[in-house]
Amino acid sequence: MYDTIIVGGGPAGLSAAVYAKRAGLNALLIEGTPIYGGQVLSTYEVDNYLGLPGISGMELGEKFSEHADKAGIEKKATMVRSLSEIDGGWKVSTDKGDFETKTVIIATGATHAHLGVPGEEELAGMGVSYCATCDGAFFKNADVCVIGGSDVAVEDAIYLARTCSHVYLIHRRDTLRAANSLVEDLNKYPNVSFEWDSEVKSMNGKDGLESVTVVNKKTGESKELPVAGAFVAVGIRPGTDLIKDLVKLDDKGYAVAGEDCRTDKKGLYVAGDIRKKPIRQIITAVADGANAVTSVQEDIR
Repeated sequence: MYDTIIVGGGPAGLSAAVYAKRAGLNALLIEGTPIYGGQVLSTYEVDNYLGLPGISGMELGEKFSEHADKAGIEKKATMVRSLSEIDGGWKVSTDKGDFETKTVIIATGATHAHLGVPGEEELAGMGVSYCATCDGAFFKNADVCVIGGSDVAVEDAIYLARTCSHVYLIHRRDTLRAANSLVEDLNKYPNVSFEWDSEVKSMNGKDGLESVTVVNKKTGESKELPVAGAFVAVGIRPGTDLIKDLVKLDDKGYAVAGEDCRTDKKGLYVAGDIRKKPIRQIITAVADGANAVTSVQEDIR
């Protein structure tokens, strides 16, 4: 029986792996693909990770994975299908068999909802972004657009309006769903304009984003907006399917756990973007991995 099994090979999971091995725990790291690093791998450049400004997401993810390997973590690339409680711990059922453990750290992250339009995937990290606070600094004095009408979309537009030349807010309806206070703040910026009743039909460019094609749903009019950055803010889906019937979730589907990463289920911990918290960044995911292992150590003792 393992002391802990870590499910998820992104920054939170890899951090937990390093701390688990340093603590002398018998640990296993399970990732659904043979590639470790998580969403950071698809980020063109990371400029806010302490001590490594300007590093590419691919390189940072590789460094995380190499560190875990150097620590001696046991890895398995397989899909976890279910978790079930057993005497003294948990059974983790995967495509490569069942594994027993005293504790489980779930670090399966969250995924940004995509538009599914031509050019989006090809230009991801090359102008197309899903995190304004992560990537907005790269578009200082440039024209950009935000797609969405929620609190997050409006917050992104406000954040970008402070440094970008112009911000187009594209929304499929004629009113925003965001809180009135946020909308009032947004209206204070003269460099923000609205594309109401509109949807993005394609994202265009070769070596980087050059424009987005927008169609008005009511008039049928199509036009291109010349932008260097497109920030998609149409929702986030936490990866809680595995534990949705086991632990308490908030109204958005995130697992409820404090900074110690303990859930309301004994022996089950969550780390990284899957956890309910104010900010989801690489650095907070890494911190969660360390905190989760600290809690595991205390609880095993």
